[in-house]
Amino acid sequence: MITHVVFFKLKDRSPEAIKVTYDVLKNMDGKIPVLRHIEVGMDVLHQARSYDIALITKFDSLEDLQVYDEHPVHVEVKAHMKQVLDGTSLCVDFES
Repeated sequence: MITHVVFFKLKDRSPEAIKVTYDVLKNMDGKIPVLRHIEVGMDVLHQARSYDIALITKFDSLEDLQVYDEHPVHVEVKAHMKQVLDGTSLCVDFES
């Protein structure tokens, strides 16, 4: 299994803006067949070093992760993220 973890820091760090992006990410649930697990969390500490949202997804293989990356639903999510991100995201992919 491959676990894909991404941290996002948004330009607009208001609770309302964070919730919109949270919903965009959660909306992938059940819409991408290779996506075995999705968890989306919003930061609760709100410190300067904090990221606003964490995304944890799981796939059966690296090939499935690639399929996910190119899936139309995920492509729409990436377009949204380009609009709202404050810089780049952080990502770790590992075998689990």
